Amino acid sequence: MGMAAFMNVPAHAKPESTKAINFEFVDVNGKKFNLSDFKGKWVLVNFWAPWCPLCWVEVPTLNELNKRKDFVVIGVGLDYGPDENIVKDTASRHGIEFYAVVAGGARRNPDSPFRQVGPVDFYPTSYIYDPNGEIVMFIPGQVRMNKILAFMDDYKSKNTQFAGAPPPETESASPIKDVTYGKPAPTNKAKPNKSKTVTY
Repeated sequence: MGMAAFMNVPAHAKPESTKAINFEFVDVNGKKFNLSDFKGKWVLVNFWAPWCPLCWVEVPTLNELNKRKDFVVIGVGLDYGPDENIVKDTASRHGIEFYAVVAGGARRNPDSPFRQVGPVDFYPTSYIYDPNGEIVMFIPGQVRMNKILAFMDDYKSKNTQFAGAPPPETESASPIKDVTYGKPAPTNKAKPNKSKTVTY
């Protein structure tokens, strides 16, 4: 089916800004954090529901990704009813070892955290941000380790500022630019650089 293959989603299919919102979440232990806290790392936000059996199949893969020094996984539980403790209990029962677990309420809630990321039409759904804070991948369905690692390698080879090479001007400057949320500047005069989100 179409989920097995990568396909490009044009930049204009995303919201007005091509950069992601600097989301602010509060985890099940009351700790606040923002997307900009993870500058220089890949961030995967995974949306799941406690009643979704398919969501637990990908937990070992997500746990492995979260162990990487260059990667952060955030799990957001949705549509669990009035008791937020269900999210914490479910995460514990299924061995979720992500950077953070967030109780996201119901998808119909206007303040649900998913609204800071992107649409969640079914479970599981994931979004990946590159080390500069831009959404570069949308995953409807289960996360596959080989697809993620292949995408990261390809992305780094095309975007050398993410590969760890120092910029030519100075050796001491960070190879990762500050997280910004405006439109990227065109790379050449003939053809503007259009940001793309990949889906599989």
